[in-house]
Amino acid sequence: MTKAEYLELASNHYDSINDLNKLDNFHDYEKEYVNILHKMGREILEKNLGELSNDKRKKNFTNNPRQDKR
Repeated sequence: MTKAEYLELASNHYDSINDLNKLDNFHDYEKEYVNILHKMGREILEKNLGELSNDKRKKNFTNNPRQDKR
């Protein structure tokens, strides 16, 4: 993932994060913030490592980042 790709992904979630300022209590703010960051984190992982397997036990990378650096 390049810096430009990361910034694009983060900018896609900026409006959602900015809309959190409209919430009137911290509990709801925190809950929605965690959900947004969870979605963003998943998108980053999928971009870096490839699509996630349906089998939760499988730990193999589809795009092995260690092979790319050799």
